[in-house]
Amino acid sequence: MALLERLLAGPPPLPLHLPAHGRGRALAPGLRRLLRQPPGRWDLPELPEIGGPLEAEGAVAEAQAAAARLLGAQRCWFGVNGASGLLQVGLLALAQPGERVLLPRNLHRSLLHGCLLGQLRPVLFDLPFDPATGLWLPPTPASFEKHLLEALAAGPLAAVVLVSPSYQGLAAELPALVALAHQHGLPVLLDEAHGAHLGLDPRLPPSGLASGADLVVQSLQKAAGGLAQSAVLLQGPGVDEHCSQSIERALLWLQTSSPSALLLASAAASLSHLHSATGRRQLSRALSIGLALRERLERLGVPLLPTSDPLRLCIHTAAMGINGLEADAWLMERGVIAELPEPGCLTACLGLEPPRRVLRLLPQRLDQLRRALGGDPMAPFSAPPIPPLAEPEVPLELAWRAPQQRLPLAEASGRVAAEPLCPYPPGIPLLIPGERIDADRAAWLVQQQQLWPGQIADTVSVVAD
Repeated sequence: MALLERLLAGPPPLPLHLPAHGRGRALAPGLRRLLRQPPGRWDLPELPEIGGPLEAEGAVAEAQAAAARLLGAQRCWFGVNGASGLLQVGLLALAQPGERVLLPRNLHRSLLHGCLLGQLRPVLFDLPFDPATGLWLPPTPASFEKHLLEALAAGPLAAVVLVSPSYQGLAAELPALVALAHQHGLPVLLDEAHGAHLGLDPRLPPSGLASGADLVVQSLQKAAGGLAQSAVLLQGPGVDEHCSQSIERALLWLQTSSPSALLLASAAASLSHLHSATGRRQLSRALSIGLALRERLERLGVPLLPTSDPLRLCIHTAAMGINGLEADAWLMERGVIAELPEPGCLTACLGLEPPRRVLRLLPQRLDQLRRALGGDPMAPFSAPPIPPLAEPEVPLELAWRAPQQRLPLAEASGRVAAEPLCPYPPGIPLLIPGERIDADRAAWLVQQQQLWPGQIADTVSVVAD
């Protein structure tokens, strides 16, 4: 009963975490009406009149076609396994077993899982690193072109994956990046999980579809009024029918044969509402609150990172001399629940209906935090010694399934990683299965483990001899 009791408990005074509907305040109106019905009425199978994401007829097919028209996509598929499941679908649709795919180091782990399932060869390119915050930044067109050409020099690629915006609300120059990939005939799969609202207001960057991406995956709980696990895969104009068929095959492999009617309705309702006149007004109000909050915090001297999305507030705790994880724990004790703590930053998600008390309470709490824990700025973070471009020495699927052993970090140099190693949330992989642990990375890990005890394990899983 512990889980039920927790769900029945009231919200904290200031919930600044996902889903973006903010404990139901910003649920799409049609979805809110559905959830007011007697519990269970919406828990339905793929009845003929309802259908499913792969059915040619029924309410789901009609809703998917309507969403495609609304968003300017050629095709649209709803997913009930989150953006994670649809990213894997997109990846498997674009590449065949044994083919190489170019991905950024800030890829979501689901893409690694997709590479394993499809027996694809991931080629990871490094990203700019900010020593003041410890964050990876979006690639510049110049750095991306350099990595792309280097990857192509080593062999053909099947596709390119990009991530924008990031968890912290940092957006890349997508039109330029997509154009570079297209110059070499490469399709682009965009992880736009945090950007379903992009392009809907002049204060936001353009959407992935408007930027020319071929396949775009959006999470509808991260930036729209949908429930967790509801997501959408969009196929851009000009993508051939063969790709559509490949997507549907991959959906058949990876999505449940009993999709939740509630989650499918969540996808349809949240997209329809977000792109309506009412939804755009709701978004505009939320953006205005986010910008007003930023201005108020900056007047107080609270250091904030510049972001592309006013609904993501990235507090630079390292500039206040505070570890972001310690700041998160201190704030949680006082009723402020942020979304993402990291050693140098703390990210809060305002959602589509920011809490009414946020303009008053958050500045107050952050000022108290600075007075209680603040000090001299933390020392700059050292960039991990990641090669500009890296491919696993051992095929990903073999390394991940091989017999493993755990070794102390100090003894891991020269061994092949058997599991992803992601030192900090949300999990940028310093190592992926099949990569050999070079001496520089092993030494960096030992140093970081001493600097951040409890955040980096003192052992690492390697392929057994």
